[in-house]
Amino acid sequence: MGFTFRYGGKQGKSYELQPSKDSIVIGTQSYHLATHIPLSPKARGALDRLVPVMDVRPVGIQVFAARHREPPASVHRVRTLLKREHELRFAGMALRDPKSGAPVVYSENAFVKFREGLSKDDCEKLLKRYKLSVKRELSYGGLAFFVGAPEGTGTEIFGITSRLLEEDNVELCHPELLRKMSYRQMFPEQWHLKQTTIHQRVINEHANVEAAWVASDGGDITIAVIDDGFDLRHEEFQSQGKIVSPKDVTRNTNDPSPGAGDRHGHACAGVACADGLHGASGVAPRARLMPIRLASALGSQDEADAFVWAADHGADVITCSWGPQDGKWWDASDPLHQEVAPLPDSTRLAIDHARNRGRGGKGCVIVWAAGNGNESADNDGYASNPNVIAVAACNDVGKRSAYSDKGRAVWCSFPSNDGTPSLTPGIWTTDLTGKAGYNDGDTKKGDAAGNYTNSFGGTSSAAPGAAGVAALVLSKNPKLRWDEVKDILRRCCDRIDSSGGRYDSKGHSNNYGYGRLNAKKAVDLA
Repeated sequence: MGFTFRYGGKQGKSYELQPSKDSIVIGTQSYHLATHIPLSPKARGALDRLVPVMDVRPVGIQVFAARHREPPASVHRVRTLLKREHELRFAGMALRDPKSGAPVVYSENAFVKFREGLSKDDCEKLLKRYKLSVKRELSYGGLAFFVGAPEGTGTEIFGITSRLLEEDNVELCHPELLRKMSYRQMFPEQWHLKQTTIHQRVINEHANVEAAWVASDGGDITIAVIDDGFDLRHEEFQSQGKIVSPKDVTRNTNDPSPGAGDRHGHACAGVACADGLHGASGVAPRARLMPIRLASALGSQDEADAFVWAADHGADVITCSWGPQDGKWWDASDPLHQEVAPLPDSTRLAIDHARNRGRGGKGCVIVWAAGNGNESADNDGYASNPNVIAVAACNDVGKRSAYSDKGRAVWCSFPSNDGTPSLTPGIWTTDLTGKAGYNDGDTKKGDAAGNYTNSFGGTSSAAPGAAGVAALVLSKNPKLRWDEVKDILRRCCDRIDSSGGRYDSKGHSNNYGYGRLNAKKAVDLA
């Protein structure tokens, strides 16, 4: 028996999730992770027989899977044992994607959008009939609400939302479904900005950024980076007015500082708009940074809130270097390559809000990392959304980076590392101050102080690079609409790897989109 949900309303596409017999989802009373709380010795011993495969830290939920060759019956016994623990809110059956087997967590929350013309009282009365309570009214979706079912509703949330969607006055309705978020990184020479000599080798496969600075440096433009955390003390973000409207949508505070292990977002911000006064320059060094920390699971309401915050607080460009899990790029048999990860209506409407309402109606330019699985970006509902710009990665010899996703959704490419041994280790960018980031003071990874690193890469680096180019374009001509900027990023591309790129009659390549961005040409077109 599967559990179905529908994105896109009554006529939208239906998806199914299956019960996972070899995994357990656990929630704690304290909202800390189960691996970090006291349990009885018997329960702890049973839990140690399983492997944690997904964390939803903000709500204290973890998914555990059976170790190799562990029979399903033993997993069921562990679940039964854990249900007796007072420190746990629940220990229940986990769900899985039917193609990839990846875990999917359902909360007892849902997104609901009613047809226009109803009163708020009418909406609340209908919700009450289904025993749903309003947690939050959502400003970006018309008559839209984030609602919750009673504790213990469990998988019945699928039935509740399906029945509610059939009501004449309901346009959209689906459960909040949480997937593991993948930050799209692959593991003092900024060769991506200009021709550079590294180890006596000339690297000339750059995005022509330095030449663009004569006409535009990103001034008066704000880039919102939605990611896992930011070091606002870093020397490259200290110029007056550099940081604007910081937000943490996961913790609901105005402090986007990184949590333990968060270092990805700060490196992305450096690629986009570091000042370039001390050790690393961003593509748009005079642009402002709007740091928005998102450390929640993929598909959460927090995810949608991040776009609304960015648009409503003046972001011109939004860049995202995260998405569904990537398959192992070197392993063609990895089932994650086949996973189709649809875009939730809650997030889709938030992106639409940024596109329609951002920049005074001209729309925010939204840039997305294509992915690092050496797989189809067309299966990724986030990167393939036509209202965003999907960016692939190309390497220091002008070819597709080995991990970079491909497909019709790819719009353009930007220089990054390769994933295999190459002339350059990665992209030089800002790192967390001190030894908490990618660079712990190892001079092979950057500077001895640890404030910069040369080991950043993936489409995680390519996307903020492209966002920086978009900022240069808007700085030169702020009257442009978001779709006009997207078209300029198409027209400015240099066709690389002509023989291997397999460009079609319209000039599009599944590997590179319309080619590698040329920042100087983009600014000239603006």
